[in-house]
Amino acid sequence: MKATNTPFNCGDVSESVDRMRAILNASDGAFEEKDSIPVADSLTFENGFYVNCSSLFIDIRGSSRLPDLHTRPVLAKIYRAYISECVAVMNSDPNCREVFINGDCVSAIIDTPLQRDINTAFESAARLSSLVMILNWQLEKKGYTSIKCGIGLAYGRALMLKAGFKGYAINDIVWMGDVVNEASKLCGRGNKDGNAPVQVSAVAHENLTEKYKGFLGRKLDLDPIGYRYEGHVVNVGMDKWLTEQKEKERRDAQTYAYLNSLFRQTPPPPRLLGGLSALRPVPPANALWTLAELAKFGYPPKR
Repeated sequence: MKATNTPFNCGDVSESVDRMRAILNASDGAFEEKDSIPVADSLTFENGFYVNCSSLFIDIRGSSRLPDLHTRPVLAKIYRAYISECVAVMNSDPNCREVFINGDCVSAIIDTPLQRDINTAFESAARLSSLVMILNWQLEKKGYTSIKCGIGLAYGRALMLKAGFKGYAINDIVWMGDVVNEASKLCGRGNKDGNAPVQVSAVAHENLTEKYKGFLGRKLDLDPIGYRYEGHVVNVGMDKWLTEQKEKERRDAQTYAYLNSLFRQTPPPPRLLGGLSALRPVPPANALWTLAELAKFGYPPKR
C-alpha cells in the first residue's frame, strides 16, 4: 500500500478513537460463512467472510547467506528471477485469488471449494518445485549459487477482511486464520533437516486423488503433535523439458569439442631471439642486425 502521509493529530486523537469504536462495535453477524471466496468488491470496512480455501507458500532456505556470496546487483537479479516466475506459476492456477510477496517468500490464496480444486493447487506446488530446478540450471550457467526452497500447501478456513485507513485509499485484503499459518509452517519445514521440498497438510492430503497421495510420505510431528505429508514432487512436462535441454547442451558441447579438435591448428613452438620470443618465423626484413652488419655503418663509433 502506498502511503499518503496524512497527518495524525497527537493532541486530539478523538478521530482515531471514533474509527476504533466503529470497527469494534460492528455486528458479529457481518461476518458470513462462505464455501467459496467471494468477489473482493463485496468487502467493506464493516464486514468480512470466513471462507474455505487453500494456501500455498514458497520460501528460499538460507537466504540470509546469499549476500555473503554475491554482489548486490547479482543478488537482485537472482531474487527478481525467482520471484517473477514463482508469481507466474501461482497466478497460472485458475483458482488463484491473491498473490503476496514478502521478502523471498511468495504465497497465494487459492479458491478450492471442490476436491478437484485442491488437486489443482497441489499441481501448482509441483510446478514450483520444477521451477526451482530450472532456475538453478540457469544460475549454475552464470556461475551463481543454486538455491533451495521449501513449499507448503494447506487447506482450511481463513478470515477475509478489508483493512487499512478508511477514507484515504490505503487498504488491502487481509487473510488470517489457521490455513495461512499452517501453510507457512509447512513451507518452513520444506528442504530443512532432511525433509523433502514439498510439504502438505493432513487435510489437504486427504482431499488428493489416490495417484497424488502416492507421491507423498507421512511424517509425524511432535510439536504440535500431528501428521504431515511430504515428497520430491515435480511437474512431468517441466522435468522432461529440462532433461531434454540439458541433453541438447551436452551434445552441442561434444560436437563443438570434436570440430574444434578436428580443425584447430597447433601453433609452432616459439623461437627465442636474443631474449625475445616469436610464434612465427621472423621475416628477413625485420630480423635483428648482427654486430658485423652494424660495423659497416660505423657502429659502434670509435673513440
